[in-house]
Amino acid sequence: MKFKYLLATSVAGIAAVGAMPAAAQSTGSIDFDEADVIVVTGRGDDGVGGVEIPDTTKAKQVLNEEIIRRQRPGQTVNDIVNLVPGVSFQNNDPWGSSGGGFTIRGFGADRVSQTLDGLPLNDSGNYALYTNQQVDPEVLEEVNVNLGTTDVDSPTASATGGTINIRTREPGDDAGIVATMTFGDVLAGGAEDTIYTRGFVMFDSGDITGSGTKAFGSVSYTTYGVPYNPYGRVNKTQFNGRIWQDIGSNGDFVAVSGHYNQNRNNFAGSESIGDLIILGDEDLADLVQATLGTSGKKSRFELYSLSGEYPCASNPNVIAAEVGGTGSPGAGIDYSDRSGCGAAFYRRYNPSDTGNIRGASRFTISDKLTFTFDPSYQYVKANGGGPDDLRESFFNVNGGSYTGAFNGGYYFGRDLNGDGDLDDEIAGNDPSQTQTKRYGVIANLIYEIADDHRARLTYTWDRARHRQTGQISAMLQNGEPLDVFAIDAPLLDVYGNEVNKRDRLSFAILHQVSAEYVGRFGDFQAKLALRAPFFTRELNQNCFTTSAGGFVDCPSPGQDLSNYVDASFNDDHVAPVSRTYKYDKLLPNVGFTYDFSNEMSVFANYAKGLSVPGTDPLYDSLYLADDAFARPTPETTDSFDLGLRYQNGDIEAQLGAYYTKYNDRLATAFDPEANDGEGEFVYRNLGKVDKWGLDGSIAYRPTRNSLIYVFGSYNDSEISEDVADGTCNQFEVDNDFYSCNAVGDIQFLPTGGKSESGTPTFSFGARGQIAFGDLELGAQFKHTGPRFLNDTNLDVVEEFGPNGSEVSYNFGSKAPAYTTVDLDARLVLGEFATGGDAAIQLNLTNLFDEYYIGYFGGSLDGFGFAQIGAPRAGSISLIIGY
Repeated sequence: MKFKYLLATSVAGIAAVGAMPAAAQSTGSIDFDEADVIVVTGRGDDGVGGVEIPDTTKAKQVLNEEIIRRQRPGQTVNDIVNLVPGVSFQNNDPWGSSGGGFTIRGFGADRVSQTLDGLPLNDSGNYALYTNQQVDPEVLEEVNVNLGTTDVDSPTASATGGTINIRTREPGDDAGIVATMTFGDVLAGGAEDTIYTRGFVMFDSGDITGSGTKAFGSVSYTTYGVPYNPYGRVNKTQFNGRIWQDIGSNGDFVAVSGHYNQNRNNFAGSESIGDLIILGDEDLADLVQATLGTSGKKSRFELYSLSGEYPCASNPNVIAAEVGGTGSPGAGIDYSDRSGCGAAFYRRYNPSDTGNIRGASRFTISDKLTFTFDPSYQYVKANGGGPDDLRESFFNVNGGSYTGAFNGGYYFGRDLNGDGDLDDEIAGNDPSQTQTKRYGVIANLIYEIADDHRARLTYTWDRARHRQTGQISAMLQNGEPLDVFAIDAPLLDVYGNEVNKRDRLSFAILHQVSAEYVGRFGDFQAKLALRAPFFTRELNQNCFTTSAGGFVDCPSPGQDLSNYVDASFNDDHVAPVSRTYKYDKLLPNVGFTYDFSNEMSVFANYAKGLSVPGTDPLYDSLYLADDAFARPTPETTDSFDLGLRYQNGDIEAQLGAYYTKYNDRLATAFDPEANDGEGEFVYRNLGKVDKWGLDGSIAYRPTRNSLIYVFGSYNDSEISEDVADGTCNQFEVDNDFYSCNAVGDIQFLPTGGKSESGTPTFSFGARGQIAFGDLELGAQFKHTGPRFLNDTNLDVVEEFGPNGSEVSYNFGSKAPAYTTVDLDARLVLGEFATGGDAAIQLNLTNLFDEYYIGYFGGSLDGFGFAQIGAPRAGSISLIIGY
């Protein structure tokens, strides 16, 4: 078995790489899209240099293994997708295992569905996507990006902004092994303890029975120090495998794939600017400018060490905390005497254990009828959070004494440090814990009506059990948590119960029926599709909701709560409650292609999208009576694409325009009619947003040993309305920032007519490759344009400084544009007699050490937090494949 690189193969070999259809996610979508009805002979649909542009009615682009292999081994797939026009990804570090954020055509990751062989990877609760938990790139065949649309069988409740479909490679017919060892480091002054090492090995069994029984298995281990974190390290272990059985000779098969990923990492250094700028005026300018990327680079690696020290230790004279049940004292820190040990943001852990099993199968029922069936299961265990104080006392109210979480404090009702009283506060950790068990099925029945006409009927089922808790764990003397998973070592109260800061259970259930028809009439091809999702969210809140902002009180179980209820159960406290929300919509998806010639075609598509509210806005809505204010309307989109393609085997080119009408955008805002007319900050629908733009790319092979790929995009948007933001006070009446005339009036943020934040107005880039015998050289760059800091598009002015000595600083309205340049080289050391070769690969990213704002969370107003862009880094890899 030998992995294929662009410039080490012949043109025929390159075509073989793309022989599989550049299709979608599920077996049914792959089989449906590869039909002869959508293939035009001679067009070169296999792609050029790892870039494929499928001949479909949608704006779609595929990156296959040729271009994937050229990137740094171990890199997150989302960084690789940054080479697709319309995609803007910011990596939190050069190596890909600390997370990151991205947009596609202005839609954030929570509005983009990412799947692995049809299995949804977005969080089932809030739709977040964790880019540090993605599959190893060596086991991938291709990454398929739908810009602004989705496939009719997609198991998604949120994908109004497109899909990223990741496909695992098929096991090889011949036995083989691929092994990679990578060593790297941050090549920027001031970085310390950032060495990167990774090992990967993959075995292919080959056809072990002679009848198409084959498998592969892989394992990798990655470890490195996080650049913008003087303490944090990433330790990541991953396993992948696939078993494949051919059935007959007509393409039928059964396959089972597995994936397990274990991450142990700290947060990568993202902090709110308000939290950073608290140390004194002498540090103010460096901190502000370092966060914004507008100053020199000297302070960026020192930035986060200023907010806490490591190593550290609490006062050695403190009495140890009792860490379990009512047993003997163990290690711990007196909260009032720990001198900040363990408090630094960068010491917070973000561990995760994720795994899945994916089935895929295809069965020919008759000459005209095919059935595909893809079942799946996945498991997630993850948390994130930091230190807090644990109180030995009871929470006293109205003559009652209680343990649990109240008003943001944790009460245990027992002597935690063994000094004989209940008067102390002990340092502990309170991460937010999530465990998910998710089952899914995608089934397709495909019917060949005639040679140029086919249809399919699809059923999709997705059921996620989403358990969210907040167990508390003790802190050790050096500031470390007793266990990074507090759920595995919870600190118990006097009654032997866990103290939880949250306690809720939800079920996200999708039943979806869809139908699609594709037919060719000469040079004209038409597609008609209809998707009908029926989505249910069952919420079970086991705590008392105390605000529409999601704050809760969580008494420990088994207590008589009559005194608490008498004192607190009023308009400000809603008892534990269960509520069910249901959403459904008919989503048409229609389009056509027209071939002017064998090389040139035009395409157009209309698709309606749906994004159902996630768990956070729905749990928050439990504070309100079950009426219209407590049931946010789902977001919908109407997306239109029009484009031109040119494909002749040596050129893959596409230019497209799009317009998206985004309805009922959901965000936190003030609703003056909520809470019986008294007004309340709730998740509400903010009206219409119009999005439009251009995407284009061209991949060109001038000679057999060279490649040029150029891409770019323009994105713009307009928010239709100003957003209500509470009632005016005297300051706001005198401040031009708000639209209000008198104290007590409803104030409005000036968002009407403005652009959405967090998305570059334009971006463009290029990649070039050339080979000189056994040496292959590559270079690529990406320019990302300015991004508005918030939806008002106004300058962000903040006041910072301790002890009343505040200093005003104007952040401006946009994050500056930036450009990154990457280099790669591959030298073949030799070839094996049995096939395959050994090679050295060099990767240098951010060659000029561009200093820029990385990912930041867009908001209605203000500027919440920012990441500093990944610094210059280099790596060398020894790759053996045979």
